[in-house]
Parts: sequence; C-alpha cells; structure tokens
Amino acid sequence: MAATSWSPSSWKSKQAAQAVNYPDQDHLARVLSKIENLPPLVTPSEIERLRHQLSAVQRNEAFLLHAGDCAESFDACTQQNISAKIGLILSFSLILIWGARLPIVRIGRIAGQYAKPRSSGTEKIGDREVLSFRGDNVNGLDPNDRTPDPDRLLSAYFHSTATLNYVRGLLTSGFASLHHPRDWSLSHVRSPALRKEFENIVEGLSDALDFTRTIGVSSGRESANYEKGGGRSVLGEVDFYTRQVFTLSPTGLHNGTCPRLMLNYEQAMTREFDVAGASPSPSSPLSSPASPPPTSTAFYNTSAHFLWVGDRTRQLDGAHVEYFRGIRNPIGIKVGPSLAKEELIQLLDIVNPDKESGRVTLITRYGAGKIEDHLGSHIKAVQQSGHLVIWVCDPMHGNTLTSASGLKTRNFGTIISELTSCLRIHAACGSCLGGVSLEFTGELNDEGFSVTECLGGSMELSEEQLGLRYQSFCDPRLNFEQSLDVAFLISNHFKQERRGEGQSHIYTELGGGT
Repeated sequence: MAATSWSPSSWKSKQAAQAVNYPDQDHLARVLSKIENLPPLVTPSEIERLRHQLSAVQRNEAFLLHAGDCAESFDACTQQNISAKIGLILSFSLILIWGARLPIVRIGRIAGQYAKPRSSGTEKIGDREVLSFRGDNVNGLDPNDRTPDPDRLLSAYFHSTATLNYVRGLLTSGFASLHHPRDWSLSHVRSPALRKEFENIVEGLSDALDFTRTIGVSSGRESANYEKGGGRSVLGEVDFYTRQVFTLSPTGLHNGTCPRLMLNYEQAMTREFDVAGASPSPSSPLSSPASPPPTSTAFYNTSAHFLWVGDRTRQLDGAHVEYFRGIRNPIGIKVGPSLAKEELIQLLDIVNPDKESGRVTLITRYGAGKIEDHLGSHIKAVQQSGHLVIWVCDPMHGNTLTSASGLKTRNFGTIISELTSCLRIHAACGSCLGGVSLEFTGELNDEGFSVTECLGGSMELSEEQLGLRYQSFCDPRLNFEQSLDVAFLISNHFKQERRGEGQSHIYTELGGGT
C-alpha cells in the first residue's frame, strides 16, 4: 500500500539527476497533458497477475527470465525484429523449463526502452561539440537533431503501443505454441552441439505431447482449434510482461537515463484504479483462485508491468525512490558493489514497508571480480531483515570492457563466471537464485547472421570479428547462439540439482565445471 503523503507528483520535491533541458516548456506541458489522457499500455489486472507470479518465483516455484535489448530504437520496431526477440525468449524459456521443470515468468526489455544513458551532456563529433544522443524518446542520433523534442515522448508511446499490440498478437495466435517449437528457427546457429541439444529437447517434447494426447490430457483437436484462433490452452499461450527502465548503469557510465524526463512521462502514465485481482487463465500452472471484489484503490504505472531503479539513481532521498514507493507495480532494484548492506535494508524499508510478497526484485550486478566480496553479505543482511525479495543475477553490466578497436563489448567467459559464482554463493547462504537478467537479441541481418557484440561463446567470436555485425547503439548484447549457451548452462544446473547427475558436455564447455 502506498505510504501517506505520496502522490504521483511528489517526486518533484526531491532531487532528480540528469534532467533534460527542453527549450520549450509549454510544448512539453502540452505533450504530457495529452499523454495523461491516452489509454494505458498495460492493465492493473496484468500487473496484479505478474505480482502473483513473482510471488511464486520468490517461493522457488518458478524462475524469472528478464531479457531483451539494452535500448530500443524507433527504427527497430519492425515485424521481423519483434518476432526474433520473442522467438529467442521463447526458445530460452523452453530450454529452462526442460531442465528445471519450473514455470518461467518472462519479463521483456521491450516496448518502451527508448532512453540511452550518457556520461556527459555533450559529445564531440568530428570538430563539433553537440548535445549527447540520449535515446529516441529525447533527441535524434543525427548530430543535427540533438535538441530535446517533447513530441518524441508521443512517438515513444505509439511505438510502445505498436510493439505491445504485435507481441500480444503473436502470443495469442499460436506463435508460442509448444506444438511447433521448431518454428523458432536455429538454422543460423553455427554450433552443431547447440543445435543437437535443442533438437533433443524438441524431440522429447514431441514425445511428451504425443503421450498426453494419447491418454486424453490434450487432444489434437484442441490444439488445432487454438492454432486457428480458437480457445486458448496451456500448450499454446504464455504470459509475457514488459518492463520500463528508469536508469541503466553499465560500467564506465556514471549517470541515469534522463531520470527527470522519465519521471515526467511515468507520472503522466500513472493512474488510480481499484485494486484488481489477478486473472490468470484457468490452465496456467501459476493460476490462483478468483480474487474477491476490489475493496481499495491504488496507483499503477500503466506504461509497463515491471519497473526498476538503477545503481546510480537509488538514493534514499532521491526522486526515483520517492516515486517508486507509491506505485503498486512490482519493482526491481539494481544492487552493485557500491551499495552498503545497511543502505539496502533502508531502501527496502522505504519501498516495501509492509514486506509484501512479489513486490521487490533485487537485480545484482557486481562484476565477476567483485561478486565474492559483496553478494554473500547482501544476502545475509536481507535474510536477517525479514524482507521478502527475489534474487536475480545480471552478469552483464559489471563485465563491460572496451576492445582494442574501441568497441564496447563483454567477454562470454566473464559473464558465465559471475553467473556460476552467483549460483554457488546463493547455495552456500541457504538462498536461491530466482532468475537471470540478460541483454540479448535474436535479431538477424538480411543474410541471416546474428549480431557480433560479445566475445566468445560456443561460436568462439573473436575480437577481430566484433565489427562484422555490431548493431547496438547502447550496450553489447549476447546474440542468439550465445544466449542459448547461457540457457543450457542454467538448464543443466537445475537438471543436475533435480537428478544428481553429472554435467553435460555443453555445461562443461562453457566453464560450468571449472
């Protein structure tokens, strides 16, 4: 429940870093007024359903996959790109389900990630010093289009709407059906071992579905009806949620993503509703009984289901924490090496004073060289405080480096090192890793090749190959093949826990056995 004296605009009384300077404040006010009257992008019932599912993650009854692009662009809002992203998330999920035998809660970094973090307000392009490019919802990548334009906020709203509409259409028209996972193509994956591992899962899944049809659990007729647009079934539908970033804090950057701008936009998208009960489909493994009629109201941020505050904008007396403490959405908090354990507990006391289940997700991002020094003490402090949280590992942001050619990149081996250390430390502390947060993309170029932005993986991408298809204008992302490498590592970890068996060759090759 929101604390007293809170309102959607009370954040304005607090200090907010990285304000965007709009030359025409009247224009900004008109745009924000229009956004206030536009329909919500997500609904309170969806948000409540996510809270319920995150409670299951917290109880170790489900696993959270939090994944997508570092930052989106308006130009990337295409049928092909969106389908590729969702296809990769579904493929990753299938691998996790097969190994962990747990439902997967999916939160996509999609449909609203149009802000870009910058360490400076200006940058040099040739012999010119211009305002920094801060994402498509602020200004343009062209050096002659750097004046912040409020109309870009409207464009962000409508591009988010188009993306969400297409994602919802995909997920309700058979794209996510477990009856044809081969449609999530791996034809471009170079590693024979990866293709073989995935095919083994598909064959096992096909056998399982044939068996369930034979004993009458799921009929072929039901499946065919669903695929033609008929009734939904657990084999054909998945829940998918979006998230909105208030700040990104990759290594080497020391600021947020236009936090005051984002808060203005988020305030305009914050609406008061009756507290809605979760409404999962009856066939969902994460379903809950019907909720009683609403008895109170709450403020929901309707721009996204899940919002998070970054490592650089989580000040206890800052504008972002003030805003976060009053909305009913589940929230994430980035936890890095600079966060003292006492400050972490103070932060939890502010944003979740009633210690509600499913409310807070802690996304750790220490870096492979620092996780040993910080994660264990953070876990123990939270355990002693009695706060209920979900622990998620972000092995990406603390492991960014610059290649010899000047490209920002990440080494796959270092990513795996932090992830495996995280699993081990949680086990040693009597805790459990509830999810993973990854920056990855399923995008392919016209020739059907994945991006080349992170080093290593089973494809053994070298530094000399980074420039071949480096497409990110923000942070480097794992490509399709490297993403599946991570999926198999996590899946095999859970399979080993379930069965007490040895590690598979994929797990060992990726460094899990070292």
